[in-house]
Amino acid sequence: MSAAEVNFDGLIGPSHNYGGLSDGNLASARNAGDVSNPREAALQGLEKMRRLVRMGLVQGVLPPLPRPNFDLLVSAGFGGSDAEIIEKAAKQAPGLLKVAYSASSMWTANAATVSPSADTADGRLHLTVANLSTMLHRAQEHPDTTAALQAIFSDDRHFAVHAALPMHADFSDEGAANHVRLSAEHGAPGVELFVYGRDAGESLAGFPARQTRLAAECVARGHGLAPARAVFARQSRTAIDAGAFHNDVVCVGTADTLFFHEAAFEDTEATLGALRTASQGLFELKPVMVPLAEVPLEDAIRSYLFNSQLLVVPGESRLVL
Repeated sequence: MSAAEVNFDGLIGPSHNYGGLSDGNLASARNAGDVSNPREAALQGLEKMRRLVRMGLVQGVLPPLPRPNFDLLVSAGFGGSDAEIIEKAAKQAPGLLKVAYSASSMWTANAATVSPSADTADGRLHLTVANLSTMLHRAQEHPDTTAALQAIFSDDRHFAVHAALPMHADFSDEGAANHVRLSAEHGAPGVELFVYGRDAGESLAGFPARQTRLAAECVARGHGLAPARAVFARQSRTAIDAGAFHNDVVCVGTADTLFFHEAAFEDTEATLGALRTASQGLFELKPVMVPLAEVPLEDAIRSYLFNSQLLVVPGESRLVL
């Protein structure tokens, strides 16, 4: 099958600010209250997109969501004109107003989980919008994200856009940030790795585990994935409590390569074994593990070494991070 990888970035919106709204995200906490520059941030994002285009990659853009979210503020009891709503919220519920202004949809890895047509039973590309139910500032995004994705992937002969899972803790879903697709090449059938932090109904101390296994299983079923080609692995509690609020903070992969930190998974050997079993007859897995002794987990998270993109550059055999 002939296929191309399309990269989507979220355009940073004019309400971008350092709100410190994300429990378990150490960078968010460190930068809370800093002065933001939305225009400069948007220009930097566009330049990154242009760079990928110059490398020969196909690039798409997701628009920023409407902010402030007046629907949220009205549902919280504020009324009047737009200006009056903002003024009242600023005085009575400044924390909620900060949520309503959040531009966090720029983090496109949380928009949806995507399975290419080579992996699905009906031969269509499937997307399930993430409900992002753990954090209020993210939980407000999915209706507008759904509308944007339905507009982009509007031809239902080739695409299926699934609504977000129910807004309940048992269905907590953070999208592609906890998902890796591996294959011999983009157009070939592959293996999809779903990483979760807790089971449905499980209560854990420490930073929140934002992805449940139940949510991952629902997405895999909805996409029509072959059970033998879907792997479910538990993220290590150590990584979550160190600030790896998503798996993509400690792991990234593309093609046949999985690049990850030694502390990424609860059971690394079992995870790699399951991936090797699932990939039999398709490709030979190339795991690249960064040892804890060489890169402490705290350094990996602070540097966002893994929270990057691993790209297959057209016409080249190497991967680019």
